[in-house]
Amino acid sequence: MAKENFLFFVDVFLWNKHFFFPYYHYNLSMEPRMLISKQDLSNNDFQFHGQKVLQCDRRTQILSSAYIQERALWVGIFASGKVDLAPTSTALCIFDLSQVVYNLEGCSYSSFTEFIAGFSPDPTKSCDRIAWPVNNATSLSHSNLASVYGIVILNKTVLFLGTGNGQLLKVILDENMEPNCPDILYEIAKETAIFHKLELDPTDEDYIYLPSNNEIRRIQVANCSKHVSCKDCLSAMDPHCGWCHSKTSCTLKGECSFTNNSENWASIVHGTDKCLKIYTSSKPDRGEISVTAVGNSLGNSTCKVISTTTKKPLCEKVNPDNTNCSCHLNKTELIDKVQVLLRSDSWHLSEILEFNACSSQKICSECDRAGCTWNDRENKCVVSSSGTCKRKVDCSKIISASNRIDTLRMPKPMSITSIEPAWISPLGKSGVLVIGENFTGSNILMEITGTSSCKPDVISVTEILNHTHMKFCLPPSHKEVKSVCIKEEGFQCSSSKTVHYVSFPECFEILPNISWKSGGRNITIRGKYLNITDTVIILDESGQILTQFTCHRSGDECKFTTPALTSEKGTKMANIVLNVEGKHFPCITLQYDPDPQFIHYELTLDLDPELELKIHKQNDNLNITRSEIEVFLSYMDSKERENLTFTVQDILNTKDHSIIHCRTKRKKTSKIDTSSVKVYVNVGKFLHEVPTETLNYTFLYVLLLIPVVIAIAIFVTQRKSKQLHRKLSEHLELLECELRKEIRYGFVELQVEKSDVVDSFGTIPFLDYKHFVLRTFFPEAGGTLSIFMEDSNEPLSGVPNHKDESSIALYALINNKNFLVTLIHTLEKQKTFSVKDRCLFASFLTIALQRNLVYLTNILEVLTRDLMEQSSNVHPKLMLRRTESVVEKLLTNWMSVCLSGFLRETVGEPFYMLVTTLNQRINKGPVDVITCKALYTLNEDWLLWQVTEFSTVVLDVVFEKIQENESEGTTMKIQVNVLDCDTIGQAKEKILQAFLNKNGFPFGLQLSEMGLALQSGTQAKELLDVDSSTVILQDGITKLNTIGHYGILDEATIKVFKKEVQLSDGEYADDYCHLILPDSEAAKETQGAKHTGKQKFKVKEMYLTKLLSTKVAIHSVVEKLFRSIWTLPNNKAPVAIKYFFDFLDAQVENKKITDPDVIHIWKTNSLPLRFWVNILKNPQFVFDIKKTPHIDGCLSVIAQAFMDAFSLSEQQLGKEAPTNKLLYAKDIPLYREEVKAFYKAIKDLPSLSTSELEEFLTQESKKHENEFNEAVALNKIYQYIARYFDEILNKLDKERGLEEAQKQLLNVKDLFDTKKKCKWI
Repeated sequence: MAKENFLFFVDVFLWNKHFFFPYYHYNLSMEPRMLISKQDLSNNDFQFHGQKVLQCDRRTQILSSAYIQERALWVGIFASGKVDLAPTSTALCIFDLSQVVYNLEGCSYSSFTEFIAGFSPDPTKSCDRIAWPVNNATSLSHSNLASVYGIVILNKTVLFLGTGNGQLLKVILDENMEPNCPDILYEIAKETAIFHKLELDPTDEDYIYLPSNNEIRRIQVANCSKHVSCKDCLSAMDPHCGWCHSKTSCTLKGECSFTNNSENWASIVHGTDKCLKIYTSSKPDRGEISVTAVGNSLGNSTCKVISTTTKKPLCEKVNPDNTNCSCHLNKTELIDKVQVLLRSDSWHLSEILEFNACSSQKICSECDRAGCTWNDRENKCVVSSSGTCKRKVDCSKIISASNRIDTLRMPKPMSITSIEPAWISPLGKSGVLVIGENFTGSNILMEITGTSSCKPDVISVTEILNHTHMKFCLPPSHKEVKSVCIKEEGFQCSSSKTVHYVSFPECFEILPNISWKSGGRNITIRGKYLNITDTVIILDESGQILTQFTCHRSGDECKFTTPALTSEKGTKMANIVLNVEGKHFPCITLQYDPDPQFIHYELTLDLDPELELKIHKQNDNLNITRSEIEVFLSYMDSKERENLTFTVQDILNTKDHSIIHCRTKRKKTSKIDTSSVKVYVNVGKFLHEVPTETLNYTFLYVLLLIPVVIAIAIFVTQRKSKQLHRKLSEHLELLECELRKEIRYGFVELQVEKSDVVDSFGTIPFLDYKHFVLRTFFPEAGGTLSIFMEDSNEPLSGVPNHKDESSIALYALINNKNFLVTLIHTLEKQKTFSVKDRCLFASFLTIALQRNLVYLTNILEVLTRDLMEQSSNVHPKLMLRRTESVVEKLLTNWMSVCLSGFLRETVGEPFYMLVTTLNQRINKGPVDVITCKALYTLNEDWLLWQVTEFSTVVLDVVFEKIQENESEGTTMKIQVNVLDCDTIGQAKEKILQAFLNKNGFPFGLQLSEMGLALQSGTQAKELLDVDSSTVILQDGITKLNTIGHYGILDEATIKVFKKEVQLSDGEYADDYCHLILPDSEAAKETQGAKHTGKQKFKVKEMYLTKLLSTKVAIHSVVEKLFRSIWTLPNNKAPVAIKYFFDFLDAQVENKKITDPDVIHIWKTNSLPLRFWVNILKNPQFVFDIKKTPHIDGCLSVIAQAFMDAFSLSEQQLGKEAPTNKLLYAKDIPLYREEVKAFYKAIKDLPSLSTSELEEFLTQESKKHENEFNEAVALNKIYQYIARYFDEILNKLDKERGLEEAQKQLLNVKDLFDTKKKCKWI
């Protein structure tokens, strides 16, 4: 199936012996569909009955699916595929399955394969009839629905909806299948998206599972407690909720206790008849309110009225008449709510009655006098609110809506250009500015619409500023994207704009998290929804406001400049809070430290007019950067003060202080009077004059002391000369000692070094056949290889109606041997047919003929003979040495195809063992993470000889449990060996490898997701390659942190955890270093070493023994690999090798070549050179691993030794010979004898018969049938034919017997031209 027709099947369910498969198109180019199959019980098979288009307001993607068996309904969440959220981005549609399966005659498929083959996105086809949702409309639209689950309870259909921002909603459908306004059951604080599948708890259906991210929450199916009274509880029509009379509250049924003789829990089935009917009447003259409760049963009864605030009984009566309870209550006692209880022997009724002075007021003026607020939209008196959008109504201006509408006047249509702000909190927003046109009406309203089943909010304008600007107060709301339009009352709404109600803002981090007390430092707060804050407030420790500012540009970042803090010395903390509609939310703390102290400066005038300035600063915790420092200098020049601004070049951190290096170039050439120089440093709002270095002597003392100094100097000079000679001798002795020690260590290591072989390396990660072949065919192709992996699953000779005629015709043509050979020779004669083209053509041809290896082998024979004809008269020994012809690359590909099984079964294990052992050996010693050079290597170019002394550190590593490794038996605490010179990144790699070796499976985190922390008691310090303690060298190079940098000792506890914020562990740039230091810093290390001069004299040649020790460590593995290649298991050679070597022997005899070296070279060039060396240098062709540059360098040395074993020329190696030749020099003679025996053993084997060869090739063809998309390869071949079409046609015209091939070629061209015109390729 072509990629453009990929389908995503969302679900499958069974109803009425029909299976339903809802699906949608991968590129959202068409509306979703429901594929329907009928269950055939007699054959236990499917009959594909047809499909219907799922019409849901033309949305093209299905996000979630729910089947409601009791109602025979299917519910789908549909989306349009657009990224930006809008109020109607997603929709819920309900389909009646009986209507979906109706009228499907004539649309059956015999199998799913037939459906796929005949699939077409064309909705006009007869089988694509439309299935309309219930009520022929979307049931509900919402900004961000993600999942749905449906049930039927108490004859009510209930839907649970998950959203993309972590909400769980509940919707109840009425008898007309219309939804109510959703109830929010739960909100995830982090707003992670709900997964597309929801499920009820099978053990307790009062709970539903809510999956999100890596957590599953168990949530109650209803928020019953929000309903205060019995009437409210049962009027909500939630089938999960009922009034529990014994608890006097609205509860789930399982939360209400029952007695044998009592109907304690009333549900919606009973309606409000099970609630007490309560009547009130007021007696103003007595200051009383009369409460009458009416029950529905007879017998002994008790009536009680209790204050819910004080729990004090306000009235109690026994055996009231006619189950009525009348109480006269004092108004002063009615503060809030009262609880009314009516009990008898057989029943127990209760109700909550709410009292407030507002609800009894019926007109605006009385409402105003009672201190309440008149709601002019709903025409009733309500309790005044202290929240957002509280406003006082002028009763004198309230008129009825009918009087306000002037049907004769037609206002100009209003329009909205923008709404500021468009992102607001759940508290709402006062003073929202609406910008647009024609704001001229007398009663302008704003209509705010969210979920389609909810009643829109309609609010009046707060203030009309002019005809284009006005203000509104947006009311509180839950999190949702809503649409906003404006209108004059009685007229239509304008086009809408979008408003986002989002969570309250949060702060994640502050960078930097410290400031100096004078302030002025640029700080960035990172968080979420920061743009909805009204102001950001900074408070000192006493709660006084230091400053406040707005932050409306970005929701993720907020930038500000720190204010000054006037306080005593020492560290102080400031609190940052976020103000949203008068409510304060804690953000983060900011540390204040004393201002930086600049000790003195040093001015260098030697290169005037270029000036250098060094400013010494006392160390602190401020981590001031170059960009934060401004330096300028002033001096007197001809009675005028000149100012120079310096550029900060670098900041060097030392143990005691920091040195700020600055430079500038002045235009004037006059000399600077140093006595008039003043240096100033400005950091934020802190300006400081830097003092010059103080001198503790006077010129008078100097003059008096000069004679004495001269006399002492003469005496000291003589004495110092003797001391210098003695120290020089000591230095030479020390150097000799160090050289001896290094040479002895190298000698000892060589003598005691054992074979370093990996005992166990787990399952070998072999690549599958198609990936192995394509990587050897196209070593530089990269990601483009995927085009050959889309198999057609049908041979090219299949049914013509279902195949591309042009590809079938070309395949038939290249199966003409005479045509194909002529084609290849013609192409090779073209000057523009490059070496790269020849290799690509050979690879395309191998893929196209993969299913016919017998024919491909025949072509290989013919082309090889032709190549011999070209080479035999000149230099026969050069044949097959390079890849300059199609046949040479064809031979490489043929070997790869035919030897893939031998490679996997015989050579694969020792080869993988070599790569693994080599990796282990390299990592045994120091490895510079910047250059990848290592102390232990085979390649001199990759030798790390600058390394200092190092030691092994044994860590106790504790792994945090994560979802990926929660299986039983996982060892979560292991010991890991690292080096004290390892970076934190290198330690991570060793820890992950140790976990894999211990448990047999990976930990489950990538390096970028993984964090390390040094555990010390209850404290934990995160370990990083670069942090605030990182050393910055003098030339600006950052030295990466190591295990030794943190002072980590043996048996230290290291915790592995998952990072919240993932940072990429990319390659470090040139301004970082690890073990190889810049020259200037290497010199400093020499001076600071334990013995002066210890490292200054280190030379590379002292460490060449490390190459030999590495060779010794892996030698047995190398020999095992070599011998797996050039020995015959069970005295039987691979068929491909025996066949081709016999073929070469036959050609030598036919050509009467007497030089024995020729056949040896031909065999060597055809097998070891063309195939094995390519494999040995590229393990990533065979295994699913990444080859590092260092491993590549080491494998090149091994591959060179491998080829030297097949060479006939004697090696003349002198003292200046390269180390890669010297390493295996003594082993080569033995290897050569083994190779000669290998060649002889193959020749002595019985010859293969033609049938044996063809049987092997046929089996290989069938084994890998349909592995590749041959049609793509044929298209590539035709592109070369088209490029040189005239030359090829002329050649065919000249050759005899190719007339039919010429006609076929013209036919192929016509087919491809027609295909191109139809834009099929």
